[in-house]
Amino acid sequence: MKISIIGIGLIGGSMALKLREKGIADFIYGIDQNQQHIQEALDLKIIDAEADLEQGIKNSDLVIMAIPVDAARKLLPDVLNLVSDQQTVMDAGSTKAGIVSAVKDHPKRSRFVAFHPMWGTENSGPKSAISESFSGKAGVICNKEESAEDALNTVEEIVAALDMHQIYMNAEDHDIHTAYISHISHITSYALANTVLEKEREEETIFQLASSGFSSTVRLAKSHPEMWVPIFKQNKENVLDVLNEHITQLRKFKSALEKENYEYLEELISNANRIRGILR
Repeated sequence: MKISIIGIGLIGGSMALKLREKGIADFIYGIDQNQQHIQEALDLKIIDAEADLEQGIKNSDLVIMAIPVDAARKLLPDVLNLVSDQQTVMDAGSTKAGIVSAVKDHPKRSRFVAFHPMWGTENSGPKSAISESFSGKAGVICNKEESAEDALNTVEEIVAALDMHQIYMNAEDHDIHTAYISHISHITSYALANTVLEKEREEETIFQLASSGFSSTVRLAKSHPEMWVPIFKQNKENVLDVLNEHITQLRKFKSALEKENYEYLEELISNANRIRGILR
């Protein structure tokens, strides 16, 4: 299978490495406006050649869009304009309702499969790509009934090759769940990092005293705004909903401390401990 990947960064690069390793990809074209990423991907043998959009699509069986969600939503109609009825297009965005609605009336809508690999790190660029990144993680396919059977089968083959377990849901439900499972984690991490940077002005002290717990909690705060601002924008209503609930929970902890109600504080922590039975 010949594959074109639009966006040779962390996600696109990791997918390329795994699909080559599994023998799924015979030849991989890289399409990226960042020439440094292209050169790094060539040097690391993540891709075989650079291509522009038209050339890459013309010569590929599968097109993977691994770019920020706002860019994907804007570019997808143009990509579908260029594909035939034998080609498949998939994305890897963290929000799905916006991109699905952007092409709902497109004549080639059936050639597109909306996909979200539930994995990511705070790093970016092809140098951060890891072939085993997706193993054991969830691969979510949305609105599968809107995709042609052969296109869906192709993406299911890709998900299996990435060693992910497949989950099917509609785009709106996906965006609600990811707001609670993923997006709020990033906002919390950004907010905690800003809190510490505001209150603890001595960077050397932060470095010396930071425990593994603090480091893991704020790890996501290293994630780039170029990726996450579009995600928050596309999923604004769901993110606001979960953010309001999170603020309510913070107020409960604040109130328990202010009123020296340590029994209630223990109750809040014990309730949170129920997550142990879900996440092992």
